[in-house]
Amino acid sequence: MDWLQPFGNTGLAVSRLGLGGGHVGSPSMDDKDAGRLLNAILDSGVKLIDTARGYDLSEERIGRHISHRRSEYVLSTKVGYSVDGFEDWTPAIIDAGIERALKLMKTEVIDICHLHSCPLDVLKNSGVVEALVKAKEAGKIKVAAYSGENEELGWAVRSGQFQSVQTSVNICDQLSLNQWLPVAAEKGLGVIGKRPVANMAWTYPERPVGQYADEYWVRWRAMGIDPQGVDWHELALRFSAYAPGVCSVIVGTKDMAHFEANVGIVQKGPLPTELFLAVKEAFTKHGATWTGQI
Repeated sequence: MDWLQPFGNTGLAVSRLGLGGGHVGSPSMDDKDAGRLLNAILDSGVKLIDTARGYDLSEERIGRHISHRRSEYVLSTKVGYSVDGFEDWTPAIIDAGIERALKLMKTEVIDICHLHSCPLDVLKNSGVVEALVKAKEAGKIKVAAYSGENEELGWAVRSGQFQSVQTSVNICDQLSLNQWLPVAAEKGLGVIGKRPVANMAWTYPERPVGQYADEYWVRWRAMGIDPQGVDWHELALRFSAYAPGVCSVIVGTKDMAHFEANVGIVQKGPLPTELFLAVKEAFTKHGATWTGQI
């Protein structure tokens, strides 16, 4: 099992498991605990830290606690919204968001910068893609990227404007895996898989209406997958981490023990081929109308 993977044709290398920075940005998490967690995750060999403008204190804490280790990880963030004094999804807010992220994370360059799940008409007509490309040309970012699903992701993959994408890839969410990641691979794009454990839908005895796992719970029940003796969490994480075209999957956490367990799971390698194909078949059989979940 190769822990480090080329990130498409970008020249970057990422670990098969990365940190999703949402939890570490929560105001409910003690700042010192966040710092210890971030450093421990780097100590574990993780080479990808993914955050976003919308993840509360995440960018600030990354800058405060691990900017001195900047050479040890690939840094990914997302822009396009929620900067005071700027209208969302305009070229100006792309520039402002990047400048703000550079300052908060105490870095001279962002490795991967995503437009964060903006609508298709915004991608086509607002000038935000051009603003992201200009930031790349100016050396403020290394990789222009898009994070999202469905027709927006398809447009981004085909456009030739992006060098990487981030999208949901899990046992209950395989649309991007089947439809767009083969195209991304052909074009040499880096791919980050998000929501790899499907919000742990199997842990809910009843449908968790209104929660992130709601739709995945419905799908998981409908698919009727036989885990063949493999723990559900392990099955889901290994499925996503080794799905064709995926360079790295990101998992958020507040608990280092949980994260270390995830590292151990990924290091087991791919699922047995028979089980992997059975999961794929179950989605194909039941998921003709299932869209990618943002």
